[in-house]
This record gives sequence, structure tokens and C-alpha cells, in this order.
Amino acid sequence: MNRRELLLSGAAAIGVVAGATALRMGGAQDARAAETFEVTKTEAEWRAILSDAAFNVLRKEGTEYPGTSPLLNEHRKGIFACAGCDLLVYSSETKFDSGTGWPSFWQEIPNAIGKTVDRSLGMTRTEVHCRRCGGHLGHVFDDGPPPTGLRHCINGVALTFKPATA
Repeated sequence: MNRRELLLSGAAAIGVVAGATALRMGGAQDARAAETFEVTKTEAEWRAILSDAAFNVLRKEGTEYPGTSPLLNEHRKGIFACAGCDLLVYSSETKFDSGTGWPSFWQEIPNAIGKTVDRSLGMTRTEVHCRRCGGHLGHVFDDGPPPTGLRHCINGVALTFKPATA
């Protein structure tokens, strides 16, 4: 590789990084930053109570790899809660197998989630977050089953499961 090719490849790499950063700008996290939540913690406090994976999803809008969540195959009756603040967010009665690799629900528990427009990754989606702590849960799409027609595609690491008693 000559010097000109090296310089051009370096400039191209910088352009890719800048482009990826621009695509990420305007994400739901920016919109949530203006909201206030009942449960607030410093980054250090969140890191102390969450696993690295949960922190990445809930606080940094990460996404777990599809098919990796043990909650994907959780079929008992119960309630799914926010892993950040323990707010009850989804009932097992609304869980379904979407075939996407993430736990999916056709409806949230009333007053459990907030929604923001997420324009990251060069597309527009509806992001869902815990209404009490602002933790990122996943996204909602309009290709789900009746009766709502919605698919809440949720990161399992953002949830905990509480089995029904009796």
C-alpha cells in the first residue's frame, strides 16, 4: 500500500465513524434526557446495582444478542418487572413468541412504560422505556398479534421475572 492509498483509507475510516455517530444522534436517550423520573441515580449507582449487560441496555440503550435471554423461554404465569427499579411492566398473559429472538409482548401493564421517537440507525422507531426510572427496555412495532396488533420487542436483560404465587 502506498502513502496515497494509506491516506485515502484513513480518511474513509474516519468518514465511516463520523457517519455512524451521526446516525446515532437523535436517539431516544436524547429525548429522555429532558424527562424527569421518580427513580434517579448516578451512573456509579446504576453500575453498582446492575449487571454490565443490564447497564448497557437500560442506561446506554444497548441491545442484547437475539436468542440469549433466559426470559425468552419463560412460560410460567407471572409478571415481568424493570430490572432497574422493579416497576411491573408486562404480564405473562400478554407474552408471545414473535420468532425474533427477544421476549415479546402485545401490551404493557397500564402506566408502566413511556415511549419516545428513536431516530437512531437511520430509521424511525418507537422506543419504550420504564416510566419510573427511564431505563431503555426495547422498541414497539405494529406487526404483533391481536388484539392490539403491537409487538413490544423487549431486551430480556432489562427485565426480571416474578412468578405468580398459587
